[in-house]
Amino acid sequence: MNNKNSGWHTVLSRCVLVLGIIPIGYADADEDTGELVAIIGAIEAGWEQADGTPFRKHFLDFPGARYIESGGQNEGLTDLVEHHVEPEGDALEGLELSLTNIETHFEGDFAWAIADVEVKALVRKDQRQIHNRGYQTFLFRHVDGQWKVVHTHSSSRPVKKN
Repeated sequence: MNNKNSGWHTVLSRCVLVLGIIPIGYADADEDTGELVAIIGAIEAGWEQADGTPFRKHFLDFPGARYIESGGQNEGLTDLVEHHVEPEGDALEGLELSLTNIETHFEGDFAWAIADVEVKALVRKDQRQIHNRGYQTFLFRHVDGQWKVVHTHSSSRPVKKN
């Protein structure tokens, strides 16, 4: 190899080395973990207060969006808010939703969180007590400088009485 090509080869090798150690995509795990946890907290409050505002703010509405809860599903953000979140204020008394032990994971502009979920409420119609525990998964995408929920899946079952 002559000296002229050797210089470019060295520069190219160094660029490849540097690019190999820089993560591709977007993610600042410490800052972003706090943002995801705050979004989940807002969603938790939205459920408890039967308020669709945090969902409209933090969910990415797109064709094909689906949100799953214990075997049921809502297709699209409007369906979730208008046929699930907001009506629960009339259907359930004293709804308490706890999302705890939140784990976050990042891969560039994609992230997911897993949380323990506990739900307590009284069904107004028949005075039945609900006390369920399970897990919830949130999928996020970083869009226009913000993390947005693109999918959720919650599964829980009644807590057994001892």
